Amino acid sequence: MGSGSRVVVALSGGVDSAVAAHLLAERGYELGVVTLRLRGEEDGLPVPNLEAIERARTISDLLGIPFRLIDARNAFRRSVVDYFIAEYAAGRTPNPCVPCNRFVRFGVLMECGLAEGADHLATGHYARVSRAAEGWQLLRGRDPTKDQSYFLHGLSQTQLRHVLFPLGELTKETVRDIAREHRLPVAEQAESQDICFLADGNYRRFLAEHAPDAMEPGPILDVEGQLLGRHEGLAGYTIGQRKGLGISASEPLYVLEIRRDENALIVGTAAELGSNRCLVEEVHYVSGEEPRHPFRAEAQIRYRARPVPATVEPLSGASVRVRFDTPRRAVTPGQFLVLYQADVVLGGGIICRVQNSVL
Repeated sequence: MGSGSRVVVALSGGVDSAVAAHLLAERGYELGVVTLRLRGEEDGLPVPNLEAIERARTISDLLGIPFRLIDARNAFRRSVVDYFIAEYAAGRTPNPCVPCNRFVRFGVLMECGLAEGADHLATGHYARVSRAAEGWQLLRGRDPTKDQSYFLHGLSQTQLRHVLFPLGELTKETVRDIAREHRLPVAEQAESQDICFLADGNYRRFLAEHAPDAMEPGPILDVEGQLLGRHEGLAGYTIGQRKGLGISASEPLYVLEIRRDENALIVGTAAELGSNRCLVEEVHYVSGEEPRHPFRAEAQIRYRARPVPATVEPLSGASVRVRFDTPRRAVTPGQFLVLYQADVVLGGGIICRVQNSVL
């Protein structure tokens, strides 16, 4: 690939996507830049992304690449913000970056680009794609500290066939060095925050406004049902949390379970926090083919978690039961469990139910 291929670059206004665009321009691709307008004050969300849009426009002008702004506010609200609110209201802990990538960045944006004749969509993600005999594979990025394949496990074969990840072989420091060398004005741009639509990062305040039932106080119980205290709203807690519980005990206590139907927070000791297995639903396989028999894989229960060996048992209805070789701490309903074999992403889904080793 190279000269002659038409590529739409998703420019976010950060250093990663800017360097991705620069690298592709150097390689002779015919480029166009697309930036998504995801939110604004009229959306009822506290952070418009207007500053990021202007940074993207500046980078586009500097590189001499045509710029286009696409209004994706409806898709972002529906696929990301509404999902975020609904998951917390149901007593789960969501990861909004996964549906944002699957349905907005590689949904709306890629569809627009391909419909207008582009061959590929390029982004600044730290991940890799390779062609194998059985189809397209999604692989971890070379930089283990920045690998973002976890967020991309929901991509399809069609999406992988049309995507480019120019940063997949690079480290973050190398990317910043390239930006400095070529005097890109975003070379020192800070990392984006985890929940991009929250101005202050205070999701509790946001949920109190948009999902007040999720912030209704209720009991804190131990595994025997004994009342230990009161919580300030289930959405303010997550599995494995120790600090901020407002209770005293002879040894540290952790959140073991969030019972939405009882509006109760269940706490226990570190020994009670371990989980042997969990049920994962809405499982998507990168290959597009569902396995029929149990298989071995490495399971990653959240973005920064260490992947661990596990046996995966396929069930009906796009579900699997994952049995960890050793109990895992803080396996959290609502989070995504992603399956790997070495660097290859097999797929993943949403953790639904957890079986604690002691409960």
